[in-house]
Amino acid sequence: MRVLFAVFALFLLTGAAPKRDWSQTARILPSGAYLIGNPAARVKLVEYASYTCSHCADFSVKSEPVLKRQMIASGSTSLEFRHFIRDRLDLSAAILARCTGPKGFSATSSAIFAAQPQWLERGIEYQQGNAARLNMYPAAAQIRANADGSGLTAMIKARGLSDAAINACFANQPEIDRIVKLTADAPKEIDSTPTFYLNGRLVPHVGWEQLEPALRKAGAH
Repeated sequence: MRVLFAVFALFLLTGAAPKRDWSQTARILPSGAYLIGNPAARVKLVEYASYTCSHCADFSVKSEPVLKRQMIASGSTSLEFRHFIRDRLDLSAAILARCTGPKGFSATSSAIFAAQPQWLERGIEYQQGNAARLNMYPAAAQIRANADGSGLTAMIKARGLSDAAINACFANQPEIDRIVKLTADAPKEIDSTPTFYLNGRLVPHVGWEQLEPALRKAGAH
């Protein structure tokens, strides 16, 4: 009731309803990619990214304050996030990021990138120290073991996901297949991550410093 009253009071004072924060809107596309922001945004950014890619993590951290909190939040820009899986640790991270659903995906994805130096180092050490044992596991069990051994599972649990929900996500083979298919279906011109398409045009080999001016020129604000 108090929230509704505050919204109504703001409307009376300003003559307009409060602006919508489009960064809180996300949905899964038929392809399996996540669309974050206004589906009718004038500026449409597509990103192919990997959670084990240091350049992708750098882009995520540097772009967050402007890309998500301003450009996407305003409704001028949308981001279609497409997984480009490079290894089993990357797939483990992708499964866990998506396990939080449309409401949690964007924030969880950002958190995974921000903590990449810690969990990736731990995950590599875990793989090296348990290589013989891991090779005896089926592929699906290896992916889950890497998630646990890297600390990714604990990280996602700390964000409110239950053991049952996490177990269900790792057991959901059709969803895992859909994640992997995003990589299989990626254009052959993609040779590194992150790779971007801005309103349908390839923008290769750039970081946030180079992409921000191009976004503003296209109408992002």
